[in-house]
Amino acid sequence: MTATATSRAARLGRPRVHLRVTDSTNRVARELAAGGAAHGTLVTAREQTAGRGRQGRDWHAPPGAALVCSWVIREPSPLLSLTAGVAVAALCGARARLKWPNDVLMDRRKVAGILVEGRPQEDWAVLGVGLNVAVELSQLPRGVRERAATLALAPGDLEPTLERLCASIEHWLAAPAEVTLDAVRARDALRGRPVRWESGVGTGAGIDSHGRLLVACADGGTVALDAGEVHLGADEQ
Repeated sequence: MTATATSRAARLGRPRVHLRVTDSTNRVARELAAGGAAHGTLVTAREQTAGRGRQGRDWHAPPGAALVCSWVIREPSPLLSLTAGVAVAALCGARARLKWPNDVLMDRRKVAGILVEGRPQEDWAVLGVGLNVAVELSQLPRGVRERAATLALAPGDLEPTLERLCASIEHWLAAPAEVTLDAVRARDALRGRPVRWESGVGTGAGIDSHGRLLVACADGGTVALDAGEVHLGADEQ
């Protein structure tokens, strides 16, 4: 087994740093990673005061009702964000769909968000996941509540769900890239639907072999997006 395969197959969640309150588990994990923390090191918190999603958006999670967690990943795959999305969706069940590149939806509402940050030149990344496990939607700000979903479990289910999530991510980190991409395609929330991004509009046309979102344009051409924010029609999910 190669060093890369060994690293990706290593146990996630050990060692673990659990905080009562932090501004961001990703920030803490980045500091640990820069200091040499091992692959699989996990940072969790009961409450996160400045959680962020992509594009710097806030991530709202009532204390003790959601998983807010970040792992140190050594030798990360270029498909890490999509791999994590598949792992989270598999945990959430058959109804879960993936909104490229980093959201997990249930009934077209966001149940989980993923944020990957790192230093490619140092061969590490931090994988952050926020998952609404026991969130009561009425506790969320109005603008967030209308777009959010929850697993509707009990607060006591957070730790068992975290264990299942670690196992699911481990499984998908070890999967071949094409298997992961097929799993993404099977749950693609954008395929056949109108989408828009900063510089255009079109219709979701699948995921290519590099993990890029394909968009069919009105002029008959196809655009491959490898980064950025994509919206479903007029929605802001």
